[in-house]
Amino acid sequence: MVKTTDITLGTIAKDLKKAPSDALVIAVSQGEDGPVLLGNPLGAKAAESLAASLGLLGITGAADQVHRLPGLPETGSGVLVLAGVGKVADDALLAGEALRRTAGSAVRQLAGLSSVTLALPTASLADVAAVAEGAVLGSYSYTEHRSSKDGLKDPVGKVLIHTAFDGKDVQPALDRALLVGRAVNATRTLVNQPPSHLYPESFAEAAKELAKGLPVKVTVWDEKRLEKDGFGGILGVGKGSTRQPRLVKVEYAPAKATRKIALVGKGITFDTGGISIKPALGMGDMKSDMAGAAVVLNTVLAVAGLGLPVKVTAWLCIAENMPSGAAQRPADVLTMYGGKTVEVLNTDAEGRLVMADGIVAASLEQPDVIIDVATLTGAQLIALGDRTAGVMGSDAVTGALKSAADRAGELVWPMPLPEELRASLDSQVADIANIGERHGGMMTAAVFLREFVGKDAEGKQIPWAHVDIAGPSFNNGSPYGYTPKQGTGCTVRTLLAYVEDVLATA
Repeated sequence: MVKTTDITLGTIAKDLKKAPSDALVIAVSQGEDGPVLLGNPLGAKAAESLAASLGLLGITGAADQVHRLPGLPETGSGVLVLAGVGKVADDALLAGEALRRTAGSAVRQLAGLSSVTLALPTASLADVAAVAEGAVLGSYSYTEHRSSKDGLKDPVGKVLIHTAFDGKDVQPALDRALLVGRAVNATRTLVNQPPSHLYPESFAEAAKELAKGLPVKVTVWDEKRLEKDGFGGILGVGKGSTRQPRLVKVEYAPAKATRKIALVGKGITFDTGGISIKPALGMGDMKSDMAGAAVVLNTVLAVAGLGLPVKVTAWLCIAENMPSGAAQRPADVLTMYGGKTVEVLNTDAEGRLVMADGIVAASLEQPDVIIDVATLTGAQLIALGDRTAGVMGSDAVTGALKSAADRAGELVWPMPLPEELRASLDSQVADIANIGERHGGMMTAAVFLREFVGKDAEGKQIPWAHVDIAGPSFNNGSPYGYTPKQGTGCTVRTLLAYVEDVLATA
């Protein structure tokens, strides 16, 4: 059900003809005076001739621009590809995310070729890692429900990275790139699954399938256990559907763990809005409303795959939000896990209800930090657009997440939690209402979630952050860089970088 990455990665240091490929990719940037050919393995005469012809060939060096030319005998490749990287001052600045996006864009646009050599400027092992990661992310495709692949191009199956670094030194970076790429691509595939195939029960089964062979424990609460244990939020959202809700706990707990991190993910496998029904236009995109749960699941599996000495637990809060005679109504009151009551004023504000149950469950284990990830509000898109996630919560956690996102190459922006928003969530009949102030709705939703974060052994609130990925989790536009249409897999790399940073400062 869940696609894994089939691409293979390798390196080549000198003579390209010893490892021929279908295409050799070199980089072109946008300079102040026109396109600039960046460092490459071509001979001096060939490079000079090519650099002089860039403008005549219509090559600008703009990001995502890919031009194919006949290959040169010295390269051993049938096609020479000029890949645009955008505006950079010099080779030294072509690092990190620029390399990742250039490699991903080239591999994505060269689908149909079997093998590609990426000869991008790599001044460090981190640069090689970025190229490798971009290649894996760019090789993604989703064709599971096609009856025929006629007219479709197979993704690139083999990538060689041209670098001066020794293969033994580079191998750990390649191994990590493959693991991270698999985690992101598995997240994309879960998001892309149609709701006819991905629903609470099948999502729980997919979690078990992905966890096979890894040192993790998967525990599933079905509807009977959810009712017995009092998970009123998940049950309340899910009772309008014939497909019963699930709570899935995925736990990685190595013996030498020095820190405990809890991740909570929203897993609404389809969101009609319930009785507060959404407009029909764009409702099909609501298959992606489970992206947060897919993210935290695959983050834990990536941490386990890397064998990091940290305990990480993912809580997948899974339900389908449907309108029916059994569905919850506006004005209903739910008793959440832990006993707090919520007045449901809008059944389309359902994500925070399932997340509240998960946050309480995570809090009871008293982790060092709780991070929740959710496609929570349309207000996130209004505030930050389609590509930037909002992060709110404890300053120490939000700051660390921003730093991790910068290192991973993902767009995250910290937002405040104004105290005056809490009053708008007051209810006349329950402890709290599920909607409040419309303006700043992304922050109001986070203020609601904060109410369910528990306390540590000293009686202080557990450090916590909420990440709203409503926009960046699903790409309705054209592909760009290593990002395909539909599911993007965003935030997996940020969370993994965050875990690594926590260990580095422990």
